[in-house]
Amino acid sequence: MNTVDIIKQPITNELEAFRELFVSSLKSDNPLLDNVLAYIKNRSGKMMRPILVMLVAKAYGIIDDSVRHVALSLELLHTASLVHDDVVDESSERRGQQSVNAVYNNKLSVLVGDYILATCLKHASLTKNIKLVELVSDLGQDLSLGEVIQLANLSNKEFSEEDYFNVIRRKTAALFAAAAECGAVAVGASEKEVECAASFGEMLGIAFQIKDDIFDYFEDENIGKPTGNDMVEGKLTLPAIYVLNKMNDEALNALALRIRGMNATKDEILSFVETVKKEGGIEYADKVMRDYRNKALDLLPEYIPQDIRLALTAYIDYVIDRKK
Repeated sequence: MNTVDIIKQPITNELEAFRELFVSSLKSDNPLLDNVLAYIKNRSGKMMRPILVMLVAKAYGIIDDSVRHVALSLELLHTASLVHDDVVDESSERRGQQSVNAVYNNKLSVLVGDYILATCLKHASLTKNIKLVELVSDLGQDLSLGEVIQLANLSNKEFSEEDYFNVIRRKTAALFAAAAECGAVAVGASEKEVECAASFGEMLGIAFQIKDDIFDYFEDENIGKPTGNDMVEGKLTLPAIYVLNKMNDEALNALALRIRGMNATKDEILSFVETVKKEGGIEYADKVMRDYRNKALDLLPEYIPQDIRLALTAYIDYVIDRKK
């Protein structure tokens, strides 16, 4: 049994029912809208966030309609945010496939993203649990704020790990934290269990984003973006921040600021990438990522069902060992 099978094993039937709900939620009588929604459905991924909702829910209770609707709400919010992010970042690809704005156009992408967001709110309301609605709403604010902070950082002349983690906690970790917390809340877990689930999700999400940032230093068509793509967009992530602070080299700092200001050439970016790799940036980021992996595992209660423990352990190992 491979890692993904171990993750899905405790919720095989529930995941199939969720996929049917996901597909049915993204339909429209309008031919153009339905066409775009069909494209989005066809490029949907492994449903890792809904899987996390359902695994945590099953750790503390029984998966019911409330769990399914909040899992769908979070997945739709995530989907809408990706559609909007690709417009903001002017991205033509996501995970090796053409982005929605590349296939259609920016105007239609924004409108479809808004439609998916409205559908997200509809399913949050179907849980009939105001706490879950609040969690989904709070997540939407966090995701947006993370993007705003990241844009503001483009003019920042400091290279701060604190600023980096402030962004990824909102842009990525908040989504995993909300998924785990919603799963616990939906089945009536205790306050301590809910808090523990949210912390587990946050540690998992931070590890997930660091892994994504490491990908930016290697060329791989499976990942769906060329080497240094984040830096083309002015983003300096953990490997670079570590090396910049370690070396404190005037010329390298000046180049980093040109990258952040989106004024660096392609050759300069590639040279910067090689310096970061040579000076141990990847090894440092990998160590930090594995530290967060261990923090997450320490948060798993001993008393939850063994198959759920195995699935959640496999989940985080999949996050840090994945190839794309």
